[in-house]
Amino acid sequence: MFGVSFSQLVAPASPVIASSRCSSRNRLIVKMAATANVNYGKSIESVIVKPPVHPTYDLKGVIMLALSEDAGDKGDVTCLATIPTEMEVEAYFLAKDDGIVAGIALAEMIFNEVDPTLKVEWFRKDGDDVVRGLKFGKVHGRAHSIVVAERVVLNFMQRMSGIATLTKAMADAARPACILETRKTAPALRLVDKWAVLIGGGQNHRMGLFDMVMIKDNHISIAGGVSNALKSVDLYLNQNNLQMGVEVETRTFEEIHEVLDYASQNKTLLSRIMLDNMVVPRPDGDIDVSMLKQAVELISGKFETEASGNVTLETVHKIGQTGVTYISSGALTHSVKALDISLKIDTELALEVGRRTKRA
Repeated sequence: MFGVSFSQLVAPASPVIASSRCSSRNRLIVKMAATANVNYGKSIESVIVKPPVHPTYDLKGVIMLALSEDAGDKGDVTCLATIPTEMEVEAYFLAKDDGIVAGIALAEMIFNEVDPTLKVEWFRKDGDDVVRGLKFGKVHGRAHSIVVAERVVLNFMQRMSGIATLTKAMADAARPACILETRKTAPALRLVDKWAVLIGGGQNHRMGLFDMVMIKDNHISIAGGVSNALKSVDLYLNQNNLQMGVEVETRTFEEIHEVLDYASQNKTLLSRIMLDNMVVPRPDGDIDVSMLKQAVELISGKFETEASGNVTLETVHKIGQTGVTYISSGALTHSVKALDISLKIDTELALEVGRRTKRA
């Protein structure tokens, strides 16, 4: 994909920065350039929870695009106008909500891209609890660089922490079943969103269209039935010498019987059966999981099972007690509430304002 490289940063003092002039002021210029995928080496090796693997995802490119959309063609004009070039400060990360922090490793990568001379120290690691009012990390160095990186760092961290917080709550409630996300992620943030799920204690479903066969309702309709779809998949994988998981969606007991009949008569690469919308909402707000439980018993351990549909924080515990192997929830990533985090130089004033607004 297209990545971006900093041709200049905010001031000429850094040893890796070239200078530019615009109206007699230094400015941040970010230019698009075709780059190969980047291996962060020690940055990735040292993190507690590593990001999931993707063959084409350019994490550095995503970081640079985020910085580029913020900097535009002139850089941070407010910083340029108000902050002396060589001023150094210390800023603290401040939690404004209770939750699970995520994105610490990614934040370090962003700070490093903006200014490698910045020093970052954390009092918590990815996956740890934070409480409202807690200072859980700090960054020291040139004020200009810290403020330029601030919003991009926080945007990633707040989204990732929100996903991790909800994932942790759902994963705990779902046991003994495992919680999965789906492909309902923010465009271009697939790997980042799924990384946050791992940090929160969930597991990853397929990364994309390439790493797992997932036969859904539209495939079944086009193929002319469950058996036809399974037969076509087995033939395709064998002809192309591909080894990967195969999952088929079922919506009725009839479809489950058709899957089991096919598997009993054919050598198949099928590994998991999705039980879609077999959790039925009740008028009193509760759920009826009897259909799901029957389906799990019918499959009787022959394949992994995955419950999908009507999965919420309120319903996931009951679903997890049915014996299903996995529970998938698009809500983990498609409608998550960000965890409120700030980066403050004057933390005492920030806490005073937070107390006044009931946010600290």
